[in-house]
Amino acid sequence: MAKSISKKPIPKAVPNIENTSTMSGVFQYLLQKETIGWVIFAIAVLVYLNTIGHEYTQDDAIVITDNMFTTKGLSGISGILSNDTFFGFFKEAGKQNLVSGGRYRPFTLILFAIEYQIFGKNPFIGHLFNILYFALSCFLIYHLLWRVLSQKLDVNPVAIVSFVAALIFAIHPIHTEVVANSKGRDEIMALLLSLTAIWCLLNYYDNSKILWLILGGVSYFFALMSKENAITFLAIFPLILYFFYDKSISQSIVKSSVMWVCAAVFLVIRFRILGASLAAPSGTELMNNPFIKIVNGQYMPFTTGEKFATILYTWGLYLKLLIFPHPLTHDYYPRHVDMMTFGNPKVLISILIFLGLIFVAYRSFMDKKPMGFAILFFLLTFSIVSNLLFPIGTNMSERFMYMPSVGFALGIGLLFSYLWKRKINQSLILGLLMIIFLGFSFKTISRNTVWVSNSSLFLTDVKTSVNSAKLQNAAGGTLWDLSVLEKDSVKRKEMWAEAKIHLNKALEIHPNYKEAHLLMGNVLYAENNFKMALAHYDGALKIDANYKDAIRNKGFVYRDYARYLGEKEGNLAGSLQMLLEAQKIIPDDFEVNRLFGIAYGMQGNTVEAIRYFEKATKIEPKNATAFLNLQIAYKQAGRIQEANEALQKAFQLDPTLKPK
Repeated sequence: MAKSISKKPIPKAVPNIENTSTMSGVFQYLLQKETIGWVIFAIAVLVYLNTIGHEYTQDDAIVITDNMFTTKGLSGISGILSNDTFFGFFKEAGKQNLVSGGRYRPFTLILFAIEYQIFGKNPFIGHLFNILYFALSCFLIYHLLWRVLSQKLDVNPVAIVSFVAALIFAIHPIHTEVVANSKGRDEIMALLLSLTAIWCLLNYYDNSKILWLILGGVSYFFALMSKENAITFLAIFPLILYFFYDKSISQSIVKSSVMWVCAAVFLVIRFRILGASLAAPSGTELMNNPFIKIVNGQYMPFTTGEKFATILYTWGLYLKLLIFPHPLTHDYYPRHVDMMTFGNPKVLISILIFLGLIFVAYRSFMDKKPMGFAILFFLLTFSIVSNLLFPIGTNMSERFMYMPSVGFALGIGLLFSYLWKRKINQSLILGLLMIIFLGFSFKTISRNTVWVSNSSLFLTDVKTSVNSAKLQNAAGGTLWDLSVLEKDSVKRKEMWAEAKIHLNKALEIHPNYKEAHLLMGNVLYAENNFKMALAHYDGALKIDANYKDAIRNKGFVYRDYARYLGEKEGNLAGSLQMLLEAQKIIPDDFEVNRLFGIAYGMQGNTVEAIRYFEKATKIEPKNATAFLNLQIAYKQAGRIQEANEALQKAFQLDPTLKPK
């Protein structure tokens, strides 16, 4: 039977306070542990309350709206459990492997499926639960920090550190990508359930009730099923025992063995579903591999120095965003983060900072100081998304700081406690905390508004991620989609012009971007610039010869180019040539066959005209105009009886038609 690992009881609120300064009232309030916990919860809810009416955005389509398993509700759960997380979106074997190592995160998709079953397609529900789960995480962080820190520190610093750390985590703007985006549920649940597992396991070691051990193991298993980065907590729990409960390293590992068992079970399931490969897919697609460059018109991998210099630079950028979270963007794809070398001062500064953190962590590890735990928490949870151990398919992302930021927040809390203990002007310290609170809260609330819709998100962030090919493409695509709905022809043309600017930038950064070629072709097609539209569709097909959208759209361009040549230029020969090209791609398109009939009719070739008009009526048997055209061709061929029958059919379908 396990014995208690507690060093001393968790302190309760106490009236007598060491510090009898005018700031003692602050301590009196901070020591009301239960009250402060709910204050943290309320603050977390309030700063994200303005997301509750937002639309689905970004990757929500992958896990919710366009996922064939999620949208089935409860009946889709078996499909969720037996496939890669992205398979339900791609619906095609192999495509989910475009992301490195695959994704197996069924628990959050199951939550979405349950919500879909009960509430249908309702983004309000997704945002509401994200807010509540996030607020609960902040609540738990506060109480968990109070619990473990009380084993090491006196009551006053425990109160300060727990409050400041939980508050920083609750209001930090870098979390907006996770909380304001429904898909961020995987990050939220991975952390919430990992922290719950720690709480349950500490309860088990305190009172030896097996129920707590079971609950802890189940919580951790579902954390892993939410997102794989929860695997880093295999190191976090032993560290808690080592730093705060005076256990040796070997004892700490043994006492956390249940977490290893849960992780092993998860990995067996994951490998059985996805296979054992964790490597990035090979190839030269910049959107899946940020560590390639263009040399003499060819895509080549970064040198080892360029790759690691770029990775280390992003580490420093993460720290900068934790300290000063501006500007924020959801997109750090190439080349928002440019290729770096070790000769770049920013890379060297980043290296020095992280070497300093590692040195402090080492010294603190030996002395079992809480700051060492904070740094190690940050480094360990960051390691799996750092691009050092595993490729993540992009340079960086703000959501990857969600879990590591607990360590950062704890470090800030410890720093404030240190300053307070040193009796530095306490009013100044409180003022600084208030500035951080107001500044972070304002930034979070204002940043939330950007996540209201895809159009808002893309068209806002493209001003920050100017050199991101992916975001330039997304902005161009958004403007194209909006133009389709725009009724004002002047505004529509303005949207096309702006879309082309973004798409040209995307192609400048990434010439082999097939989606950008496709969208550029669409815009040029809408402008009746048929030749250039075809050139861009051909550009997409040079990259992917089986690109279905580009193939289909080429057919439409040929068709409408044929109409233009015939109607605007009277070029029947050119029109027929374009129709023949269209026919190869979309042979059963109604308009292609109708135009063939008209062109041949104008040439006096009634036999061919009738053949195509007859096919048109079979394609759209309820189209009155098709039968009227057929009636004219029959009449020209002297087939009067059939002409009358066709005319009668046209009148049956549309009595308002006038015979020609």
